[in-house]
Amino acid sequence: MTEPLVTLDHLSRRFETGGGWFTKPRAMMAVRDVSLAIPKGAVMGVVGESGCGKSTLARLVLRLIEPTAGQVRFDGTDLTTLSPAALRLMRRRMAMVFQDPYSSLDPRYTIADVLAEPYRAQGLPMPEGRVQELLAQVGLSPAMARAFPHQLSGGQRQRAGIARALALAPDFLVLDEPTASLDVSIQAQIIALLEDLKARLGLTYLFISHDLGLVRYFCDRIVVMYLGAVVEVLPDPKAPPRHPYTRALMASNFTPDPRQRKSLAALTGEIPSAFALPPGCAFASRCPVATDLCRRENPALLRDESGHALACFHPQS
Repeated sequence: MTEPLVTLDHLSRRFETGGGWFTKPRAMMAVRDVSLAIPKGAVMGVVGESGCGKSTLARLVLRLIEPTAGQVRFDGTDLTTLSPAALRLMRRRMAMVFQDPYSSLDPRYTIADVLAEPYRAQGLPMPEGRVQELLAQVGLSPAMARAFPHQLSGGQRQRAGIARALALAPDFLVLDEPTASLDVSIQAQIIALLEDLKARLGLTYLFISHDLGLVRYFCDRIVVMYLGAVVEVLPDPKAPPRHPYTRALMASNFTPDPRQRKSLAALTGEIPSAFALPPGCAFASRCPVATDLCRRENPALLRDESGHALACFHPQS
């Protein structure tokens, strides 16, 4: 793969809740010591159960929220040390597509106003004809420039959200479950559009999703998170998973071919509270191969020659 465009070094984010009359303040690590490198031109997928820290990681990468510890480097520049003015300039090269197209577009704006919003935020004049160019890039009619978001379907709104993300010609897009709220047929169209844009514009994607089948189809690498930490990185979507949690996730993925379906063994045990993580591996309470070592020590994320990274004392082959 090529040189990394985005590098995360020991990135962490801690959230605290204030105490009340009868409760003490509590804290949780939504993202725990994550180190990743996203190569230029690649699609890196991040998967995991709800609450594992995927969306928090996405916002940390763009510095929409501040990290508690660690660094985010974009094309060699540490975003965590930039002043607000310098960060605003750097953000011309990155953008985000949100999960919900219904709430991510201002209902008071026409689509033309939506597409002009990044230029207003950056204090730049919008080139003449840019609205029509952006609409054409995402497969929308030029007439939709005068429409309001409520006049568009869900798929059309998401296309408008993608067009807004492309307005300043960025190099890097964070896609936070961009197909989750869409019908299956529309999901396929949006993924085909994202593939086409990546090929034509040379984009790099961080793709957040809970759909394992979609991630294995669309992404070049797969990052698996559990309770804020990375437990496995598959260097190829077809690489066999070795972490017990990743294997359980992959096994739970529905396949339409009845010949490939199999009976599932449900995970047992309780998911630990993010506010009171136990010592050792966070997955130990649900892991079928956990030992006392797993409950006592937290395994480090180790990478082999192929780029396959794993945090497990008892990896499966």
